[in-house]
Amino acid sequence: MTDERSPAGEDAAVADSSAERSDPSSGPDASPTLAERLAQRVEITLPTRHNPKLADIVDAVNRHDRLYALWVAANTTAVDRLGMSDHGPVHVRIVANSALRILRLLVAGGVVPNAVSDYGLEGEDAEIIVALAALLHDVGMSIHRTGHEEFSLFVARPIIDELLEPEYPEAIGTIVHSEILHAIISHRSGGQPLTVEGGVLRVADALDMAGGRSRIPFTAGATGIHAVSAAAIERVAIDAGASKPVRIRVEMGNSAGVFQVDELLRRKLKGSGLEPHVAVEAVVEAETETRLVQRFEF
Repeated sequence: MTDERSPAGEDAAVADSSAERSDPSSGPDASPTLAERLAQRVEITLPTRHNPKLADIVDAVNRHDRLYALWVAANTTAVDRLGMSDHGPVHVRIVANSALRILRLLVAGGVVPNAVSDYGLEGEDAEIIVALAALLHDVGMSIHRTGHEEFSLFVARPIIDELLEPEYPEAIGTIVHSEILHAIISHRSGGQPLTVEGGVLRVADALDMAGGRSRIPFTAGATGIHAVSAAAIERVAIDAGASKPVRIRVEMGNSAGVFQVDELLRRKLKGSGLEPHVAVEAVVEAETETRLVQRFEF
């Protein structure tokens, strides 16, 4: 099922990741059996109204039992075995929505995706590259956290073929496939995207940080600065900027969230290729805190 919203409404709807609060396939209330976890299906919804090929692909994703099982396995590695935050279907849905939002704002601001500039493909193809890279970027976590970006390449490869084959002739599909894999590998620590699409995924991956999403290590008992800072993030919004095409606004319950923004988001933005096009603003919204920092921008 795709999300049939108006052009303005569909973009506004994906800007705030704080609405995504729970993942039925993970966490302390996870079902004890694999069958029950697979049955608690999280549907992937993306704003696809003006991109019928992407709509068809999202429908195919929601019917793909093997891909969903990989998301469950990735979450088992991340949450159950390592005590990390969610890396399953809710995470990739948030990342995919954020990535599409960023890409569309960049295009509206005059930035040309590499699928268009290098290959003469359409903007809709760039959206497919970004969306599938986002949905598949962490499937390698089903094997191990260490090296998961590389693992994701070969785990995702046959699934990408299955999803693209009905939509593209072989040669064009091969190019789209390669661009998806490039974006996936570029999201790793120290990754250097060579495409706008890869840079978009790299930044979008860092935006799943709102308090209800990043509190898993914190509520599990972790009290280090990473966990405390993550718990301070209340809302992430992606909007058109004044001086740059994209403005990312991070609202914090207290100034401890600055560490999360600086360590995670700044690191992901640096080297993404999107630095000239993205502004970041972190703001403390709480009225009762003794504020060490009220506003933080880069």
